[in-house]
Amino acid sequence: MQSINTQFDLIRQSATVAMADRILALKASGQNIIGLQVGDPDFGTHPAIADAAMKAIQNGLTHYGPSRGYPDLRTAVAKKLIRDEGITYDPASEILITHGGIHAYYLAMQSILTPGDDVLVPDPSWATHSNMAVMLRGNVIRIPAPAENGFIPFFDSWLKALTANAKTKAIVLNYPSNPTGAYPTREYLQKLQDFAKEHNLWIVSDEVYGSLFYEERPTSAAAFEGAKERTILVNSLSKSYAMTGWRVGFLAAPAQVIENALKAGQNSITCVAPFIQEAAAFALTDPAIQEVTAKMRAAYARRRELVIRLSHELESEKVKIIPPQGAFYFFLDMRALKMSSIEMCEKILDEVGVGLVPGSAFGEQGEGFIRMTIAASDEDVEAGFRKIVYWAERQ
Repeated sequence: MQSINTQFDLIRQSATVAMADRILALKASGQNIIGLQVGDPDFGTHPAIADAAMKAIQNGLTHYGPSRGYPDLRTAVAKKLIRDEGITYDPASEILITHGGIHAYYLAMQSILTPGDDVLVPDPSWATHSNMAVMLRGNVIRIPAPAENGFIPFFDSWLKALTANAKTKAIVLNYPSNPTGAYPTREYLQKLQDFAKEHNLWIVSDEVYGSLFYEERPTSAAAFEGAKERTILVNSLSKSYAMTGWRVGFLAAPAQVIENALKAGQNSITCVAPFIQEAAAFALTDPAIQEVTAKMRAAYARRRELVIRLSHELESEKVKIIPPQGAFYFFLDMRALKMSSIEMCEKILDEVGVGLVPGSAFGEQGEGFIRMTIAASDEDVEAGFRKIVYWAERQ
């Protein structure tokens, strides 16, 4: 047999996708499952966004489009970044339209990494942040972000992770975090930017959940004096506009990074579908749609408060919560059960019919935790959380 790429031996398949596949099979067999495992909004894309795409199709936007993205969409992204993050980007040279957030992250890492470079990634974090760096033949160094520090790395951990041979190339951030919903203070990010400048590091900041927050608005990693020159922003419309299936996102970065990313994009997807770009430009700029996104965030906030209230009501020492600051997940602390997170998820699915994601899928610091989404109906969130606590108390 011919040899294949052994780099993939270093990567596990997505635990989230594997759990979703298993739940679909159980549902197909007739079992009643409460699915609290997915990172997909339970809201549909607003019909006005779909109408914008349909009109674009009817107007003939069904051929290749510009590989950078249409100027009106890049301009819409630039306006969004000014409006929400307070950062100014040149839509002509510093913004690139991508095929969703994962593609944006791929292009970012492809643009800056040379094989053998070290990449610092907090633990726990979404598995793709590490997996993509490994796929591109980088070396990943995980930085512990323990629950005891609010899932933010102790600052000394960044310094300890620097390699003596100066191979460290980038810091990867994801705030608000998947799976924890945590994000650092503005002061912490300023200190991290100073650290990156001192050691000549890139900061790649996945801000896909940036608009989903329940406390003070999180600060963008690029929102500091001089930060833009070493910061690459990754974002998409998936979570904030309930457009996961549309696969549209963007990079905002220095022009030389965008030029590299453009080449990588041209040789991986050619361009994002023109009619999807038209819908995305509408979504980002229409005032009524911004009100819709605010209502979605309010619904997540209501479910967050529901889980907090239930936790107080049920008073379980075996299922502890750390209220998320943003995103739409609870990272349930179930370390008291002394079981692996995979075993807990399997037992909860088999015995009480609730689908969840094991914390170990997000790194060593996630062991003993379980990710539960609140991107589900109020009824499913309440019923699912009650079942989790009921199961835990019987162990």
